[in-house]
Amino acid sequence: MKIGVIGTGTIASAVITGIANDGHQIVVSNRNAAKSEHLKTTFPHIEIADNQGVIDASDVIFLGTTVDVAGSVLSALTFRPDQSVISFMAGISSEQISTLIAPAKFTATMIPFPSIAQGNSPVLVCPQSMLVVSLFGTANTVFSFGTSDQMDAYLTAQAVLSPALKLTEVAADWLADRTGDTATADQFLRLLLGSTLSSSPLSDALADLNTPGGLNAELREHLAEQGGYKALRTGLDRLERRLAGTTE
Repeated sequence: MKIGVIGTGTIASAVITGIANDGHQIVVSNRNAAKSEHLKTTFPHIEIADNQGVIDASDVIFLGTTVDVAGSVLSALTFRPDQSVISFMAGISSEQISTLIAPAKFTATMIPFPSIAQGNSPVLVCPQSMLVVSLFGTANTVFSFGTSDQMDAYLTAQAVLSPALKLTEVAADWLADRTGDTATADQFLRLLLGSTLSSSPLSDALADLNTPGGLNAELREHLAEQGGYKALRTGLDRLERRLAGTTE
């Protein structure tokens, strides 16, 4: 498949890395010279071009630019009616993208995560797209949505990743302070969390850690008493309103 990528930031680079060995011909834009050069020197079948060169060489186009520059970048380009376009941008409607890329066909908005580079990552897509599934569904799990509101709810919930990692980092720092071994503390907690999350549904994993008087139960109850989980829910509500374009 002939794939073009407009924008080569962190997410777009991760997407490219995830499919770079699948036999596609990939052309990336030269907007981020360091990342595009790294991709070209790391993988075969990857070339670099200016934005219009990317469009001209591709049948499927990924839009990895940011929303604030999408209008100026895309309106300067000439698309073909036989091209399919997949956007990585949240916060811009399918109607707006369709106007900017006409006469090309808007296929879907796809929200990838950095872990897509290694595979076994969730991928959000709206609307359902067999093209996205064919490109990413073998190595990853594609979650398809019929409406943007549904995908926005998942996009909001995924923001728990950063605070969850921060909690783990705090625990790793606490452990390293007592053992003097930062690397092993980090390795231990990452392995512990990864194996627990991959072994069973969240409710079952929590039930297994709910022994009365147990260390896990006591720390969880302490965080509840401090308002940690209430703050998480109000934070998610705030993000949901932001994506909906409301402030109240």
